[in-house]
This record gives sequence, C-alpha cells and structure tokens, in this order.
Amino acid sequence: MNRTKIRAMAAAAAISCSLTAAAAPLDRIRHFVVIYQENHSFDNLYGGWEGVDGLPKTPIAQVDQNGKPFGCLPQNDVNLVQDRPDGKCATGPYALDSFISPADATCPPPGSWAPNGVPKGKGLPGGCTRDLVHRYYQEQYQLNGGAMNRYVAGSDALGLSVGYYETKRLPIYRYLHRPGHPRYAIADRFFQAAFGGSFLNHQWLVAARTPEWPGAIADGSALDLHSVVDANGMPASYEHYASPAGKTIKDLPLTASCGAAVPGHAVCGDFAVNTTQPRAWPYAPGTPESERLPPQTAPTIGDRLSDAGIDWAWYSGGWANAEGDPQQPGFTNGPGPGCADAEAMPGSVWPKCPDKTFQFHHQPFNYFANYAPGTAARVRHLRDETEFVAQVRDSKHGACKLRPVSFVKPLGRENEHPGYASEAAGSDHLVALLAAIEDSACARDTLVIVTYDEFGGQADHVPPPGQGNEKGPHDQWGPGTRIPALIVSPRLPKRFVVDHHVYDTTSILATLERRFKLRPLGTRDAAAANLGGLFGNAAR
Repeated sequence: MNRTKIRAMAAAAAISCSLTAAAAPLDRIRHFVVIYQENHSFDNLYGGWEGVDGLPKTPIAQVDQNGKPFGCLPQNDVNLVQDRPDGKCATGPYALDSFISPADATCPPPGSWAPNGVPKGKGLPGGCTRDLVHRYYQEQYQLNGGAMNRYVAGSDALGLSVGYYETKRLPIYRYLHRPGHPRYAIADRFFQAAFGGSFLNHQWLVAARTPEWPGAIADGSALDLHSVVDANGMPASYEHYASPAGKTIKDLPLTASCGAAVPGHAVCGDFAVNTTQPRAWPYAPGTPESERLPPQTAPTIGDRLSDAGIDWAWYSGGWANAEGDPQQPGFTNGPGPGCADAEAMPGSVWPKCPDKTFQFHHQPFNYFANYAPGTAARVRHLRDETEFVAQVRDSKHGACKLRPVSFVKPLGRENEHPGYASEAAGSDHLVALLAAIEDSACARDTLVIVTYDEFGGQADHVPPPGQGNEKGPHDQWGPGTRIPALIVSPRLPKRFVVDHHVYDTTSILATLERRFKLRPLGTRDAAAANLGGLFGNAAR
C-alpha cells in the first residue's frame, strides 16, 4: 500500500473518530421533542439574545421596487400608523414593544380576522399585530438574491416586516435566565427549509420535499390552481410593488404552470407551495374536493421511524375536537348531539368540532395516504397535545412516559402566529411545555428542539444558503429566511451555547436519522448538518 493511501485512510479514521466522539452524547438521548411554533424570523424574536449574530449595528436599508431606500417606513397596521408632526419616524428596524405592548387589547376574537389589525382597546389583550404575507414567490422577491432588502416592498404589511420584539422581555428569554435554568443552545444560522409559508414548511419538516399534484389542471380556467407570475417572479401587487403592465398575475396554491411564460429563476410545475387543504378531513370547512390536495405517497419521517420500530406521534393542539374523536384526550365537546365547547367553529356538526383557531394546514401527516382516516397508523400516531402534556405530567416521578419522538404543534391561539395569536401568550405556552418537561423524569435524557415553521413575512439580515454567495445545502425550494432555533438538553457541554453551524428545518430530520440510523428522505436532509455538533463543537 502506498503512502498516499495510508495517509488518506489515517485522515478518514481521524475524522470518523472525531465525529463519533462529538455525536456520542446524541446516542444517549432517549427522547426527542420537537416543538414547532409559528411565523417569526430570527431577528424578529432572538435578535437581542446575547452572543448571537443578532440585530446589526448598521441595519440593512429596505428599498422600494426601484431600488431607492425608504425614508419613513410606510405602515398600515392601525396601531403603527401615526401622525408625527415633528417629522420623526422609523426608517429601519424598530422595537414593536414601543408601540404595542403585550397588555394592549389588540387581538381579534378567536376565528375572526382584521386585515390591518385591531385598534387598541377594541380587541382582546395580548398585543397582537396584523398578519403579514408569507408566501412562496413573494419571499424570494423579498430576499432579493441575498440583499435582504425588499421585505417591505414585497409585503402587504409594509413596515411591520422590519419590526422586532425586545428579546429580553420575552417569556422564553426570562425563563432561560432564571437561576437553575436548563442547559440550552441558540442556533443562529438555522433557516426555514423552503421559501414561503406554513403549509410548505410543515411538509418539509416531515418529508423533506414539496408536495405534488399529479395531473393538475392547467387550462387557465377557474379550476386551474397554478400561480401566474410576472417578469419579477411575483404573483401579486402591493402598495409598494406594482406588477409590470400587460400581464394578469395570480397568487394561487400551485407553482406557475410550465406551459406559461415563466422567468428563468421561477420554479414551475405541479407543486403545492402555498396553503392547500388536504383531501382528508380535517380540512377548512367548505373547501371543495377540486381544491384539496390528493393524498401524498412519498415517505415521511414517521414512516422511517415506524419501519425501524421507533415509536412516535404528532401531538396537535385541538386535534381530538377537529378529528371528531371523543375517545382521545383533549375532546371537549361532550356526548352530542351538538358541539358543547363554546370555542368550536360555528356550523360544526358533532363530533367534528374544530376549535375556531385550529389550523388545518398545520397537520402535515394528514396529507399522506399512510395516515388516511380509518388506518391504524392514524390512530396510533396523530394525537392531541393534551395527551403529550399528560405523559409529561405522569413522568414527574419514576420513568419518562414520552415516546422516543414527539412532535408538538400548539393550537392556533397558542402558537405565536401574527394576526390571530399573541406573541406573549404563545411564548408563555412554550415556557409551560419546557418547564413541565424539565420538572419531570424526562429531563435527564430528552433533547427538546424549539423552532418556528417560517419567518412569517418578517425581515432578517443573514442571507440563507444559496442566496448570493452563501454556502450550505440548498436547492430550488430554499432554504428561506433565518428563524429562531432553541435546543434544550442536559447533554450540552455548557449552561449556554451559541451555535454558528448552518442548519435548516431538515436538520431536525438529519438528527433523527443520525440517532436512529434511518435512511434520508431526500437530498436536502442527506446533506444537512445534524445537531450532534452541539455536543462538543459549538461556539460559545
């Protein structure tokens, strides 16, 4: 054997030993809990956390459609539109807390929607803002090839997109700075897997791919669900974005049809990228079958875990009521004949009584044929969050009762989503979940991953991989904007760690695949870094 081969083998062995040593603590984790929150960018929530690459001292200037920096940021949230006779106004990132506090009564009643927010004193307490557009094509326009400077121009919520929360006022920050807090890490290079919104990123969390609609109608009729984009790849116009004249544009669930004139940088085909309802119940009441996605047949992380004999569940707030299963913990609608819970959607027919804030497109496994109604896999693995909470409570003394893998999806009113949920109330709910785990026997061998499905239309200053010259796994689907990511585990080497490795949502899959020796679901999770590096190689 020549010396070159010997050196190569020695180098490979050294790398292998290093990786094994770094990941060894991961092998001692017996329970994984993924808490999937809603719609915030990293800068928007965690930009003030110590040690992270947070809000920059020199903010990125947001520009209009023609590339000219905005002076005063335009606003249309009713609680941010103010007359300023002194001429002072926000020209860059600003603290939302200075205008809307958690105590302000600006939240809409459950199940209602206020396009530009609820005026102070006219709603419920919680300090809610209006919602912001967060869709597939729009986000790519906002990122502007990594310039990160068109969040305002490409948004229906304008200047709200660069507002941020004072990190140190958040309940989760206060919890993790109490005496005796659990060991935790902040990953400040964690990106949403796919451009766009919640529906698509939930799909990437469980399947590492974009759903397809085989044979989707593409004739331009009312049954055609393909988007139509302009020369800039945009499917819609806003107050500060005007589509070039001469072409009708449409912002619909599917990518643009490849039979249409599509800019070279825009993805086309029969792919579901914006909110699409599932074929199976529960789906948004009244959605016709022609607008509901056919059952998906690609493998999911649930399939991989089950094939390996690893138990798991997707625990969703409000699932028992929406599913209509009186036998599940969490069903609150009595014996019938009507829905007893006052928070059930009007018009519901017992036992299918979804909560007014239940989000149908946040239930990714319901889109897959393997978990169709009537299957044993559905009953076994799609459960109510109440059951997860009970398992943690029952683990306070003795052995941990959690399954090896738990995905936890809070109900709408508790998930932090702008527009219909309170950031502070959602953070309180998150703290309650973490504190319950920490106060149980599960704490000693559980890894909790808290992250957000996507950016919610809110700005961040760090370009994702694939934007400009940024390195890291990427493809035509993303990743998109940087999002908060928090990891809690007693196996972490220090009480507080900031990790600068590049991750995206599929890194959660990569971590489970590494721990349980599962095959990757796709090319992205095969290439994504797993979280094993946190246990020895992360930066302080």
